[in-house]
Amino acid sequence: MQTLTAVAHRGDPYRVRENTIDSLRSALRQGADAVEIDVRLTRDGVPVLLHDDTLKRLWEHDRPLLSLSADEVRGLTFGKVPTLAEALTATDGTRMMLDLPGTSDVRVARRVVDVVRECGAADRVYYCADATAMLAVRAADKAAEIALTWTTLAPPRPALLDAVRPRWLNYRFALVDRALADRVHADGYLLSVWTPDTRRSMRRLTAMGVDSITTNRIDTLCTLRNGG
Repeated sequence: MQTLTAVAHRGDPYRVRENTIDSLRSALRQGADAVEIDVRLTRDGVPVLLHDDTLKRLWEHDRPLLSLSADEVRGLTFGKVPTLAEALTATDGTRMMLDLPGTSDVRVARRVVDVVRECGAADRVYYCADATAMLAVRAADKAAEIALTWTTLAPPRPALLDAVRPRWLNYRFALVDRALADRVHADGYLLSVWTPDTRRSMRRLTAMGVDSITTNRIDTLCTLRNGG
């Protein structure tokens, strides 16, 4: 019987501000199997949880993250933007999907991978992002579990798949139909999708046999999966 992995997108963002410790914990209380978080580096090379490249949208400071130290970020956000190390500690034992937006530098990927290792979390962390970022992760960690994010119907090139060696192919949910799901599985990959937030979409994807759904409505997904 298929087991669907329920992944909370940035925690539980409709209840608690995304990519915060409180949001991660809220998602786990709702029944999430894994939590997806966004990771970027501060000016002094500390991985923190933030999707955007500035603090404008969430914290009303139009400051690029790369212009700020970790201490400055902490001060501007009342300590609510956690470091990756803090997030891994707070979710001890939980699967964590690390999205690395904008990462193209192997040095950035290596810093994130190093923190994961230092926290003893390598066996429960996997990484997602576009091909450039995932090539950087693969260069930094030969054993990393990777979900290659793909946004077109044209399949990834064999040479790219050989270089990245993903376990998962991670598609925008609206692209997925039965033929695509069957092709991904026939090629030997697990299929993850992002980010359906309605019951109708979740039911459709589950019926197609996707292996993982990343959603902003983790409570809805968990209820649906449990027969509700």
